Amino acid sequence: MKKIGLLAIGVIAALVLFSNLMPMVSLAVSVVVLYFVFKEFLKTDSTAWKIILGIFGFFLLLTAVANIPAVLGLVAIYVLYLVYKKWKEMKATQVYEKDDPFQNFEKQWQELNKYKI
Repeated sequence: MKKIGLLAIGVIAALVLFSNLMPMVSLAVSVVVLYFVFKEFLKTDSTAWKIILGIFGFFLLLTAVANIPAVLGLVAIYVLYLVYKKWKEMKATQVYEKDDPFQNFEKQWQELNKYKI
């Protein structure tokens, strides 16, 4: 039952990720270009070039702000990571042999005695 829930959460997170993929790319590109425009703005001495770069940077900032919902895609990536980690953890749990009840009892008894003070 847990695997069905993890699978459902993973599918929903994947759909959110894929629906926000292009806004994530657009946000990344606009932030990178805005960074280089800002660096150039700080280097230049020309007033006219600073005004042009300031206007261009302002439009890039507006583009970046418009793509803020792309953060949902980053959250979806994190949720997918958690689901993957939990899925691997569920597979790694020790499965006892079901054929011999006494052997199963011995393994459980050893685990209980391992934590005794």
